[in-house]
Amino acid sequence: MESVKEQGGAPAVVDNVEAARRAPLPVRLGRHFRKYWQLWTFALPAMIFVVIFAYVPMYGLGLAFKNYDPRKGITGGKFVGFKYFQQFFQNPQFWPIMRNTINIAVQTVAFGFIFPIILALLINQIHSMKVKSFVQTITYMPHFISVVVMVSMINIFLTPDSGILGRFFGEQSLLAYPSWFAPIYWITEVWQHCGWNCIIYLAALSAVDVSLYEAAKIDGAGRLRLIWSVDLPTILPTCVIMLILNLGGILNVGFDKTYLLQNALNQPGSEVISTYVYKMGILNGQISLSTAVGLFNTLINFFFLVAANFISKKVSDTSIF
Repeated sequence: MESVKEQGGAPAVVDNVEAARRAPLPVRLGRHFRKYWQLWTFALPAMIFVVIFAYVPMYGLGLAFKNYDPRKGITGGKFVGFKYFQQFFQNPQFWPIMRNTINIAVQTVAFGFIFPIILALLINQIHSMKVKSFVQTITYMPHFISVVVMVSMINIFLTPDSGILGRFFGEQSLLAYPSWFAPIYWITEVWQHCGWNCIIYLAALSAVDVSLYEAAKIDGAGRLRLIWSVDLPTILPTCVIMLILNLGGILNVGFDKTYLLQNALNQPGSEVISTYVYKMGILNGQISLSTAVGLFNTLINFFFLVAANFISKKVSDTSIF
């Protein structure tokens, strides 16, 4: 303290801070890692995982612009520009595939976003902890059912004559109708993941100040008014962030579930980008075409993510970047 006073007190401290900021980048990085090495150690495995499985595969995106030749490897092959993008856009299946993908994705995102919020608000109104825990457990459980088991359950439920639901819909399963594929997909998707997705909203609701409820009740507010005036404003920022993240993957209709539910009868309504990429790339060996289609899908998702984030930032001042 005496040395600081001798140098002029607070100005000397400020000068030291400024000197630290002006230090060369390697010096600043060294100080940072020496100070926070424990946190970086915890984060390192996750960072390595992301680099290996998210960034390294991006090297293969070049195949979308080349005529892939297995003998020449990923870097080989003749450069053909946007040939495979044009081939996909000019394909008669392009519009049906896009229509099916958008139809299924929009309904899944919309209802998958709304219902967890409603469920969280309803669970939050339960005062008995035992009943609340029971309801939460029951609604969480379907999330842990594997996709294969879920598809088997859907087929059993919709089996004509013997299925719980199938006996009410005639002699043919609803999975035989292309127009029913999208509703079956998003209804089962929402049912399976609604309870799990509402956890983040319940966590946000737990932070509500109890005095707000008490003040609203003194003013004569009922349960619906409490939800509208206290609960919803509290979780609104969380809802906005979750909506932006959901829009960032709007065209990522789950391949595994779609492919397992798909059959020759419902294919006109169930063929989506992910199943088309699998069939072209794995089954037919058209690697460059499937890479181009997958890249196109990623770019559309990225556009929706940026657009949703921009609009949210302008309207509600809430964004992820």
